[in-house]
Amino acid sequence: MTNRMTQLIKRCEEIGCLYREQEPMRLHTSFKIGGPADLYLLPDRAEQIAALLPFAIERELPVHLLGRGSNVLVSDAGIRGVVLAVTDRLSEIALTSSGTVSCAAGASLEKLCRFALDHRLSGLEFAFGIPGSVGGAVFMNAGAYGGEVKDVLLSASHVTPEGQFGSLAGEALALSYRHSAYAENGSCILSAEFALQPGDPAAIRTRMEELKAKRREKQPLEYPSAGSTFKRPEGAYASALIDQCGLKGLRVGDAMVSEKHAGFIINAGSASCADVCRLIEKVKETVWERTGFQLECEIRLLS
Repeated sequence: MTNRMTQLIKRCEEIGCLYREQEPMRLHTSFKIGGPADLYLLPDRAEQIAALLPFAIERELPVHLLGRGSNVLVSDAGIRGVVLAVTDRLSEIALTSSGTVSCAAGASLEKLCRFALDHRLSGLEFAFGIPGSVGGAVFMNAGAYGGEVKDVLLSASHVTPEGQFGSLAGEALALSYRHSAYAENGSCILSAEFALQPGDPAAIRTRMEELKAKRREKQPLEYPSAGSTFKRPEGAYASALIDQCGLKGLRVGDAMVSEKHAGFIINAGSASCADVCRLIEKVKETVWERTGFQLECEIRLLS
């Protein structure tokens, strides 16, 4: 891999893409866990992504696409291959027409929500306070408090693994619970368009602040985590099942089931990826044995 990686580094230098070798991934995930990535790329233009993504794939270098690292758990050994990070270096937001907002994938959801508020547009209040990037939110059809990205998403643009620019809209996005077409197609999301409605700024702000307060009250925001650890099983809620089994406070090393919200596994100190993985398995086994529900992890493991 060394020669192929050297070729990729040279290509980065040719096109002016910032890169870092052996970059600690604990610095780039909300869990604050993870060993080094072999190569961490920080493009600031779509053209750089279109050049580097196929370049790496053609040389059989593993490529991991990453936003703000809010829904991932990185191995203690780190990530072999390449991390292509779409961050706030690609975060432009624009009002393209009345009620239509175009947002680059690296922008935070909070930045997008505040832009909507500033332009008196409603529809994104549910997303205020959800950590992560717009690209990540599209990738997993993020949602909370009765709203989902699919409710307001018009289209998304991307670069394919072959380096071609494209877009998806409507049914082609395949949006369902915590899923989109991008979970399978390997394309890197560049931007998204949202259809919002004119609203009263005071009412929009009030709703945003209400939801932010709910999150502070009910979620363990004072600890590093990756958000909700498990998907909602059909006919039940993961947090209620875990609580029912008396698992709040259960620990493996410094990984702990939150005592505030059982749906969160938190980093209560210096948790390792191995700690978190063992705790996830303990929770899944216990819930299955005592309730008959099979929990599915929502967090993506990168290695």
